[in-house]
Amino acid sequence: MESNQNQGGFFASIAAGFSSIGSAVHKSVNGVLGYEGLVVINPEGGTEDAEEEARRGRWRQEDRDSYWKMMQKHIGSDITSMVSLPVIIFEPMTMIQKMAELMEYCHLLDLADQCEDPHLRMVYATSWAISVYFAYQRTWKPFNPILGETYEMVNHGGITFISEQVSHHPPMSAGHAENEHFTYDVTSRVKTKFLGNSVDFYPLGRTKVTLKRDGVVLDLVPPPTKANNLIFGRIWVDSPGEMIMTNLTTNDKVVLYFQPCGWFGAGRYEVDGYVYNAQEEPKILMTGKWNESMSYQPCDLEGEPLSGTELKEVWRVAPVPENDKFQYTHFAHKINSFDTAPKKLLASDSRLRPDRCALEKGDLSKASSEKSSLEERQRAEKRNREASKHQFTPRWFDLTDQVKSTPWGELEIYEYNGKYTEHRAAIDSSDCIEEADAKSIEFCPWQYSHLSVN
Repeated sequence: MESNQNQGGFFASIAAGFSSIGSAVHKSVNGVLGYEGLVVINPEGGTEDAEEEARRGRWRQEDRDSYWKMMQKHIGSDITSMVSLPVIIFEPMTMIQKMAELMEYCHLLDLADQCEDPHLRMVYATSWAISVYFAYQRTWKPFNPILGETYEMVNHGGITFISEQVSHHPPMSAGHAENEHFTYDVTSRVKTKFLGNSVDFYPLGRTKVTLKRDGVVLDLVPPPTKANNLIFGRIWVDSPGEMIMTNLTTNDKVVLYFQPCGWFGAGRYEVDGYVYNAQEEPKILMTGKWNESMSYQPCDLEGEPLSGTELKEVWRVAPVPENDKFQYTHFAHKINSFDTAPKKLLASDSRLRPDRCALEKGDLSKASSEKSSLEERQRAEKRNREASKHQFTPRWFDLTDQVKSTPWGELEIYEYNGKYTEHRAAIDSSDCIEEADAKSIEFCPWQYSHLSVN
């Protein structure tokens, strides 16, 4: 594969040009604010001095100092679940809700399923995988799900979506979505490395899409992500590296390079690459910006656009609300809405979390106390479970003997067990929501009755 990419070609030369620019300007705040070993990274190129840039962001000075004192001992560590973070940095959504954001542009998978051209099919599918990065640039942190927490979504593109927190240590989620054209299955785990004023996120997960018409199975390996200026400066997100989508049925492959942000923002958001056939020959070039749009064009064996063809747009970000507090899209608001929920929710649904609900209403004090309460109750539940030698068992997903190798380590795979469809039908036909929901999970730390649903 790399030999093809290194042959040259129009878009290969663009990638090489951007790579030579270098990384965004690093500004040390050492000696300016009195913090050792911290840098501020300005994607606009560093027109302000280090002190002015470092003081920007959502933190008050006293909060920033307190947070730094708490976090500095964790430099170099995976902080996925070891640190209780202040609610001021959270958005009113959980990680298993955020998994559903990939469904915003699920019509691209419908088009992939209906497409006769195997290489254009890969263009549609990969554009779907890229589309979620517009949402990923949000700098608010989702809530960590409670063990056994679930999220359901219906009334969007004909799909049914269910996700569940299947493990607490390490934090792991599993999800399943389906409509008449595709099934989507994901086991999600994220490894992190805290670097002081930034954190690296490594997507140690498995994403599988099955297109129903021909039974084609697609596998996705996304690039890592870096959140910059967590404590000092304006927080921003970059995802430099390769995204690889492989058709496991035909061995066709897409390799896209997410450009790193360079000096004065050069290359930021840029994505370039090719669709390759099973013989590793480039067939279609792809280019665009992950926060804006993607286009494609047939190419020759050197990666150059074919004469007589033109660049065609395949995906573009939908209009978004102006001045939204959490930079939510219209679809992100639908994720939190009960309009996309079944009429009789599982008691464990993320929408019902009291800390999430309080934050959505702007009550940070209540959100913080509710978050602390949930975390303590989960710790108590864990102690009771261990004392009774009881093993938590997810309800909608089963642990398999499959192990997925990723660039960042190996991952145990959870598979959807099909029980949700039957259980949902039973709940929908029941006259007693509480009785039906009592069987939904083994542990639910909040009361279903605290919120009126439909």
